[in-house]
Amino acid sequence: MKLTLRRRFFGDNYTVGTLLVDGQPFCDTLENTDRGLDSGMSPEEVLTKKIYGQTAIPTGTYPVTVTPSPRFKRPLPFLYGVPGFEGVLIHAGNTPADTAGCILVGENRARGRVLDSRAWENRLLERLENQKDITIEIIRI
Repeated sequence: MKLTLRRRFFGDNYTVGTLLVDGQPFCDTLENTDRGLDSGMSPEEVLTKKIYGQTAIPTGTYPVTVTPSPRFKRPLPFLYGVPGFEGVLIHAGNTPADTAGCILVGENRARGRVLDSRAWENRLLERLENQKDITIEIIRI
């Protein structure tokens, strides 16, 4: 299964995107500020441009597995191999303060926010259930 995150709006302290599942629009996303990082950069180069808790992960393609989150106490999609980042999840949340480098899912009906996030997280988990070889490609449009 292929997830695609198309970053489409770049605010001062947030980034709004569209999440596609196997090429079909699924929901909106909210991330921290896109600072132009990409997966071709070394972890050291990423760390020179990254502001902890305020930077979207690098563009690129990453493997994803649904695994229990010790912090959130429930299974969540986990992204592997993100240069300069650890513990990147896709989860519920509403504002950039809720992301800390993770990807929030929901509906972008308010500036710099996503709404109905828990419902969209649950829908995404249903779609990912029993799937193998999940990847996410993150791109700027």
